[in-house]
Parts: sequence; C-alpha cells; structure tokens
Amino acid sequence: EVHFVESGGGLVQTGGSLRLSCEVSGFPFDDYAIGWFRQAPGKEREGVLCITRSDGSGDTYYGDSVKGRFTISSDNASNTKYLQMNSLKPEDTAVYYCAADSSGTGLCLEEVFDYWGQGTQVTVSS
Repeated sequence: EVHFVESGGGLVQTGGSLRLSCEVSGFPFDDYAIGWFRQAPGKEREGVLCITRSDGSGDTYYGDSVKGRFTISSDNASNTKYLQMNSLKPEDTAVYYCAADSSGTGLCLEEVFDYWGQGTQVTVSS
C-alpha cells in the first residue's frame, strides 16, 4: 500500500520561503515520476513542478507561475521529496499535494498521476 506523509505547510508573509516534504513509501514500482500540484479555493488543481524520476534525476517541468522560485529535491535514503518555495506571493496560497505517477508519460497533468498525498495548506499573507 502506498503511503504519503506530507508536511511543511503553514502561514508565511509575502517574499518568504517554505519547504514542503513528502515521504513516499510502499510504492509498487522501482521508479516513478513525482509531482507537486496545488489547488486554490474555487480553482482547478494545477501542476506546479514535476520530475520524471523518483531519485530526483530526469526531466523537470515547472509551472509558468513558479519558474525561478520553486525547486524540487530528493533525499533518496529516506525516500523524501522536497518542494522548496521561495519569494512566495499571495497567489501561491493553496493546498499543495504530492503525487506519484507510474505511467512513465512524463506529463505534469493531474489525470496522469495515480497516487496522491493528503495535501498541506500554504497561506501567503500580503
């Protein structure tokens, strides 16, 4: 059974930083893509940042709104993925989800990812 443990969300002022963590366990495949998605109130879930390999290598997709501000990294020993968010803006306020994709498509689309974490709230105050 696949388990995700997400943490790191919270309240931060504009211009601040947060680092989200996602520990993945029980995945039935040796390799998979990792994605970070977010959903703001009244909006559809969008892809923030995806990487095609679970060890942190491979191709990386950045959503247009986060390029230059967000990065992804991995601690392979603990199988934990991180989303580093810098220069945060009020429009970054959302519930952030970690997800895994075993299909190998390399697409950063919600419908492609088949395993999802519980989400963590990020609120950026102006």
